[in-house]
Amino acid sequence: MKACRLRIYGRVQGVGYRAWAQTQAAALGLDGFVRNRQDGSVELLAVGAIEAVDLLITACRSGP
Repeated sequence: MKACRLRIYGRVQGVGYRAWAQTQAAALGLDGFVRNRQDGSVELLAVGAIEAVDLLITACRSGP
C-alpha cells in the first residue's frame, strides 16, 4: 500500500481536472479525495496499491 498527497498547480480549476482525476483514481481502484483549493490549485490524496498510485501520479503530470 502507498499513500500520496499531490498539489496540482496551473490551469486546473474550471476545466474538469478534479472530475478527471476522480475518474482516473476510481479506474485504478484507489481511495482518497480530490478537492479544489482556495489558491487555485487542486489537492489530491490517493491511497492504494503502489503501482496504481504511481500510475495516477504519472497521469496527473499531463492531466485531461
